[in-house]
Amino acid sequence: MRYNPDEHHRRSIRLKEHDYSKPAGFFITICTHNRESLFGQIVNGEITLSEIGRIAKNYWEEIPSHFTNAVLDKYVIMPNHIHGIILILDSVDSVGARHASPLQTPQIPRGAKPKSLGAIVGSFKSTTTKHINQIRKTPGIPLWQRNYYEHIIRNENELNKIREYIRNNPIKWEMDYDNPFRKKEYKDFTDYLKEQLKGETGVTRARSV
Repeated sequence: MRYNPDEHHRRSIRLKEHDYSKPAGFFITICTHNRESLFGQIVNGEITLSEIGRIAKNYWEEIPSHFTNAVLDKYVIMPNHIHGIILILDSVDSVGARHASPLQTPQIPRGAKPKSLGAIVGSFKSTTTKHINQIRKTPGIPLWQRNYYEHIIRNENELNKIREYIRNNPIKWEMDYDNPFRKKEYKDFTDYLKEQLKGETGVTRARSV
């Protein structure tokens, strides 16, 4: 099934009472613009990264160098999206206190609270877009979808289920919600996630942003 931007639009829903800069664990999904497969291909159940995919991987791994309150857990780079777990901790360090990477000073999106999940994801999307567009010689072309999908991880059991899902994502690419040619239809990403993490509390509270 081909990608349809209207059919596959993810609603922007957030928990109004939740402070996204407070300590918490988040399961993040960020998709490329129009779900274009830029980052590589799945071969025998494993992802083979392209040059662009390796750039995205490097920038993802360098997030804690710029946001000292962020800890990365399990993640995977897929052909047209990234799944990852980000833990946000209490921290008195300033953003950008450590720079042991080729990343520039993080660009905080307007309206995003410093050190919040939105600031972290926005900075990642901004810096990768700038670098990859330079490589592709495509200035101003969108790399990512405007929104991203986040799910608040509410307990350790759910955390382990999500880790397992991320680890097995390349093997199950043919059924992946973000695969434009997937073999099964779902109402939306939340419906898909419910099936993948069945039996876990909190799954129904997945939010798209």
